[in-house]
Amino acid sequence: MYDKLPLKRYNSTLDFMKGAVAKDAKILDLGVNNPFSEMMREKGWDVSNTKGEDLDNDQSALKDDSYDLVTAFEILEHTLNPYEILKAVKAKHMFVSVPLKYWFSSAYRSNTDKWDRHYHEFEDWQFDWLLEKTGWEIVKSEKWISGGRWFGFRPVLRNFYNRYYILEVRKKAN
Repeated sequence: MYDKLPLKRYNSTLDFMKGAVAKDAKILDLGVNNPFSEMMREKGWDVSNTKGEDLDNDQSALKDDSYDLVTAFEILEHTLNPYEILKAVKAKHMFVSVPLKYWFSSAYRSNTDKWDRHYHEFEDWQFDWLLEKTGWEIVKSEKWISGGRWFGFRPVLRNFYNRYYILEVRKKAN
C-alpha cells in the first residue's frame, strides 16, 4: 500500500508529532481520508477527516470543539483564504505544514485538476506571521528538503533547498 507514497515526508511528520500527541487524542485531519490519516490511525489515534467540503466556504467542521487537535498537512496552500480557516479552528492544538516558496520555481499549478493547485506558497516568516495574526503560538518548527531523482536544473536545486515547513502550534491564551 505504501510503496508509491512520500514515505520520507510521512515518517518525518510522524517523528515531528512524536511525544506531543496523547495516545487517546481525538484528531480532526483537514482534507479527505488519505494514506497519512490511515498511518495516524495505525499509530492508535482517533482520526476523523473533513468530507471534501470547500473550506473557504464551509468551515463548520473546524468549529467543532470536541477535537483535541487539528492536523492540516499540505492543505492550506490549496485554499484562497487560509486566514479565515486558521481563525475558525476551535481546537487548542494544531500541527500544520505548507510547501515553502522556491525562488527558482513558480507556484504549483495543475492544468487538469481545479483543486490541485497552490494559491499560496509561503516563505517561513510569512506563514509565522499568518499563524500569529490568527491567534496561534509556535511551539516548534522544522523544514525539510523534498529531494528527488529527476534531472534538470530545478530538480537538482530541490535537493538543496527546503520545501516543506511543519509547525506545532497552540492557541494563544486570551
